[in-house]
Amino acid sequence: MKLKQWKKVAGFVVASVMATAMLTGCGGSQQGGSDTIRLGANLEMTGGNATFGGSAANGAKLAIKEVNSKGGVLGKQLSLVIADNRSEASESANAMQKLATQDKVSAIIAPIASSSVIAGAQVNQDNKILAISPTASNPKVTVDPATGKVRDFIFRAAFIDPFQGSVMASFASKSLQAKTAAIYIDNSSDYAKGLGQFFKETFVKNGGVIVSEEGYLQKDTDFKATLTKMKAKNPDVVFVPGYYQEVGMIIKQARDLGLTVPFLGGDGWDSAKLPEIAGAQALNNSFFSNHYSPDDNSAAVKNFVEAYKKEYGQTPDAFAALSYDATMMIIEAMKRANSADPVKVKDELAKTKDYAAVSGQISLNATHDAVKSAVIVEMKDGKQTFREKVNP
Repeated sequence: MKLKQWKKVAGFVVASVMATAMLTGCGGSQQGGSDTIRLGANLEMTGGNATFGGSAANGAKLAIKEVNSKGGVLGKQLSLVIADNRSEASESANAMQKLATQDKVSAIIAPIASSSVIAGAQVNQDNKILAISPTASNPKVTVDPATGKVRDFIFRAAFIDPFQGSVMASFASKSLQAKTAAIYIDNSSDYAKGLGQFFKETFVKNGGVIVSEEGYLQKDTDFKATLTKMKAKNPDVVFVPGYYQEVGMIIKQARDLGLTVPFLGGDGWDSAKLPEIAGAQALNNSFFSNHYSPDDNSAAVKNFVEAYKKEYGQTPDAFAALSYDATMMIIEAMKRANSADPVKVKDELAKTKDYAAVSGQISLNATHDAVKSAVIVEMKDGKQTFREKVNP
């Protein structure tokens, strides 16, 4: 073959390879006839909430693996693109933008933290791509407080803070017979402020008295001065609706100061790191609300826990379970829509009713919030134990 002819053939081969690569790279939604549908995940893979993000990523991956093993959805395989928001609300919008415009995913698993979902919500609206958070529970996540309107493209697989806060207040009043309470809030967190507000409203409505309200900021490490003030008020219980890192240090320092009353919290406590930070014994006589318990005897929970342990060698927390549920809810909506088009999937997701999820039966209401049960978890010698279930 002459050199001139060889160059022509080589040029044709290179062009063909490049074209094939471009088509393969379009494995986003439904572009280029790809046999893959991309889902995105905007999660806390590093930073203060990294254990939450890691669990959520594992739950989503397990859901996708199971669906792919059964032939995928719409005749295509699913893939997951993860963007790290670094546990910072300021990074969430950037991560959401990348998934929507560069990775061209069909739907997104939204961040764990309410503040981060809210920070990226306008990106979802502008790009008309749905996002469903496994656990973000502040009411502002799905309803814009400035307009009072539902955010069309934002959903959640979790119950909201008014329910979670009222559950813990009623538990304090009825199960623990508490008459007085102190509230210690992370003032840098929409999640914590919302939970604190709703706990207070219900506890007072039940006849209780709030004797102390204090605040801290994320990444604070010394809480002794505030806890000493709190101890002097002699509360029957202390409600700390924060995330595990600060909560662990708060409870450890409280016990060191002799504050032995029950500590209560929300689902932000749910991390294997909590006993490492606080100490197993310090966590005795503490309780938190959660979306599911691996000790629940339902068939759905047992099957999920078994599959998760087989895949990852550990017991799944609520963040894994709800991310698995959120991913499956997207997939079911795709099936009903017979499409991976984000707008069509969004419309079908909004119709979700009585979906048999791992974390309980889920129906989405008019504000895209999950109506479902909650569980109370008690810490015993560093281990989570199922205390009771509360229905909506």
